[in-house]
Amino acid sequence: MLRHAMTKFAVITTFLAGMGTAVAAHHKGEHDIVDTAMKNDDFSTLVAAVKAADLVETLKGDGPFTVFAPTNAAFDKLPEGTVETLLKPENKDKLTEILTYHVVPGKVTAEQVMGMSSATTVQGSDVMIKTSYGKVKVDNATVIKPDVMTSNGIIHVIDSVIMP
Repeated sequence: MLRHAMTKFAVITTFLAGMGTAVAAHHKGEHDIVDTAMKNDDFSTLVAAVKAADLVETLKGDGPFTVFAPTNAAFDKLPEGTVETLLKPENKDKLTEILTYHVVPGKVTAEQVMGMSSATTVQGSDVMIKTSYGKVKVDNATVIKPDVMTSNGIIHVIDSVIMP
C-alpha cells in the first residue's frame, strides 16, 4: 500500500512539475482558449483548423472547456497531405469531428486527468487516459505541457493528433 502511494506521489510530482511555468506564461488565464493558442506559434496549424471548422466562437465561449491541443509538430506526424485535405471546405464535418474529439466539457486539471481512465469528449466518444512512469497519455498522445490556464478552460498540450 505504501509503495503504491509513493509511486502515485512520484507520478503526480513529475507530471505537475511543468505547471508553474505554463500558468505564469499565460498570465493565469487572462485570455480565452483561442487567443491563448493564437499567441503561441506552436499552435498555428491547430488555429487554422479551428478557423476552418468554424469553431472559433465556440471555443471563445464561456465554456469551460478542456482542450488536448496538438502542436504543429503533432500535425506534422500525420501522413503527408492529411492536414491540407482536412482544411478543405468539403471536409469540414470530418475536421469538426476530429477537433471536437480533442475537447472535454468542463475544466479538468492535470491532477484530475491523472485520476481518470477515460473522458467523454464534445464529439461524443471517449478518449482513453493512462498514467505511467510520470507520463500521461490521452489515446496515443503524450501530454507534454499540462494546465495552461485560460479564461474559459484549460489547455493540455499533446504531442500527437488523436483520432475518434
